[in-house]
Amino acid sequence: MTRAVLSLGANLGDRAGTLRSAIDALKADGLVARSTLFETPPWGPVEQPPYLNAVVFVRGDRDAAGWLARAHELEQAAGRTREVRWGARTLDVDVVTVTADDGTPVLSGDPVLTLPHPRAHERAFVLVPWLSLDPTAVLPGHGRVADLVAALPPDDVAAVVRWEHLR
Repeated sequence: MTRAVLSLGANLGDRAGTLRSAIDALKADGLVARSTLFETPPWGPVEQPPYLNAVVFVRGDRDAAGWLARAHELEQAAGRTREVRWGARTLDVDVVTVTADDGTPVLSGDPVLTLPHPRAHERAFVLVPWLSLDPTAVLPGHGRVADLVAALPPDDVAAVVRWEHLR
């Protein structure tokens, strides 16, 4: 058994519906908790519409590679294509962390699945929803999520806005 923190985002089509479908699908995989949705500006160099983002906790009998495979299945079900790096997408699911049952973080330097996620510590759209879900969260190798949020540029944090249309 492992526990994973997954970050979900969508900025094409019915963003909320896509996230809702992915979260519903994760119930069969051991969904433990989910954040509310947050609207965030796009990240990266490509011009695109704003995202809706959420963080979920799942617990199940998958290993890290299994969580990545499940993330790709969810993206494929949502019609995700990988044409432009950091481009617009119907659904993006990132494996942020994986923790063994004994609480040991799973670490990986594999370029296919680097754990913890190599840029999670600098992304308000991951950290703010995660902090809202678990104020005591720790990102392995980087420290407390609350401290990471506090260290981000204030404008980045302020741009992550709770989306009140879906609770």
